[in-house]
Amino acid sequence: MKKLPVRSFNSNSTNSATCLILALASTVLLTGCGQKQVQADAPRQSAVPVVVAKVSQRNIPVDVRAIGNVQPYSTVQIKSQINAQVNDVHFKEGQDVHKGDLLFSLDKRQLEADLKKAEGALAKDQAQLENVQVKAARYTELMKQGVISKQEYDAAVADADAFKAGVAADRAEVDNAKVQLNYATIYSPIEGRTGSLLVNAGNLVKANDTPSMVTINQVSPIYVEFSLPEQQLTEVKRHMANGRLKVQAIINNDFQTPSTGELTFIDNAVDTTTGTIKLKGTFPNRDHRLWPGQFVDVVLTLAMQPNAITVPSVAVQNGQNGTFVYVVKQNQTAETRAVSVTRTYGADAIIGQGLAAGETVVTDGQVRLQNGAKVQIKDSGQTPVNASANSTAGESNGI
Repeated sequence: MKKLPVRSFNSNSTNSATCLILALASTVLLTGCGQKQVQADAPRQSAVPVVVAKVSQRNIPVDVRAIGNVQPYSTVQIKSQINAQVNDVHFKEGQDVHKGDLLFSLDKRQLEADLKKAEGALAKDQAQLENVQVKAARYTELMKQGVISKQEYDAAVADADAFKAGVAADRAEVDNAKVQLNYATIYSPIEGRTGSLLVNAGNLVKANDTPSMVTINQVSPIYVEFSLPEQQLTEVKRHMANGRLKVQAIINNDFQTPSTGELTFIDNAVDTTTGTIKLKGTFPNRDHRLWPGQFVDVVLTLAMQPNAITVPSVAVQNGQNGTFVYVVKQNQTAETRAVSVTRTYGADAIIGQGLAAGETVVTDGQVRLQNGAKVQIKDSGQTPVNASANSTAGESNGI
C-alpha cells in the first residue's frame, strides 16, 4: 500500500499571520480610542464676555460747533476831561460798580473860582443891561415927542442890544464853568467790573490823556463771538428766520451745565481772507462764569431732529462692506447688522438705517466676536452677569 505524502505546516508563517492580525486589531482599537480621547479633550466653545447698551430713540439737536471768544458787552475807558489833581479814588481794582457810582474826585478849587468869576461878570452885565434898557425906553418916548434926534434914539437901542448879547455870553460862560466843575467828579457810565487802577490819588491828570485812568467792562450781559464757514451761512439764516437760535458756551475743565444764550448778530460781510462769517451770541451771564478774553466751545443749535435712533459710537464697527454693529439676540448670540451712520452727537452715533429702538448692541468685546457667537453679558465694571439678566444689563448700559 502506497503511502500518501503528509504536508507539514510552517510554524513561522502561522506566527507571522497571527501577529499581523493582532497588529491590525490593535491599530483599529487604538485609532478608535484615540478619536474618542481627542473628542473628549476638545474644549467646548465658551461664551464671549461683552458689554452692551440699548438702542434708544430720542430728539437730537441739529447743531454746528465752533471755537468762540468771550467779549464784554460794552467797554468804557475812564479819562479826565479837565486838567486837575486826583484827590480821591472811590473804588478798588476789580470791583463791580453800578451806573452812576462815584469813581474819582478831582481838585475843583480852581473850577469853583472860575464859576464865581463867570457869575460875577453875569451879574455886572445884567445890571448894565437893565440900565440901558431903561434908557432906550425913555429915548423912545422922547423921540416920539421930538425932543431927541433919531440918531440918539438908535444909539440907545444899539447899546441895549449889545448889553443883552453880552449877558447871553456871560450865561454861557457860567454854564461852561458849571460843566467843568461837574467834570471834577467822575461817575461810572455803565454797570460792570473795573480793571487795573492806572492813576492813584495825588497824581495830576490831563484832559483826554492816555492811558486811561481805569477801564470798565460790562460782563452781564456778555458777548461770545465765533466764526463759521461761509457754506453754513445759508442754513443758519434759514433756521434763524423761524425764530431765535440757542447758543451754548462750554468752558474747558468746567463740568457745570453750559451757559446758554441766543444768536443776536451776523456780520454784514464774509471775511474774504478766511472764508468765514462772524457771529455773536448774547448771554445773560448773571453768574459771571463767562469772562472777557476767555476761549470757549460754542454750540449753535439750528433745529431738533425728532425720534432719532442712537447708539454709543463705540458700538459701531468698520468693515470691508461698511459700518456694522453686533446685535445681541434673545438666545444670547451675536448677530452682525449693517448700519448707516448719518452723523455723531457727543458720544452717540445717529443711525439712519439698520436698527430699531429697544434692541441691544455690543459696545465692548467685539474683537472676539463673530456672527452667531455665544455671548455673556457683563457690566462696565467687568462683572459678568447671568444670561437671564440680559435685559437688565442692557438697560443699565443704555444711553
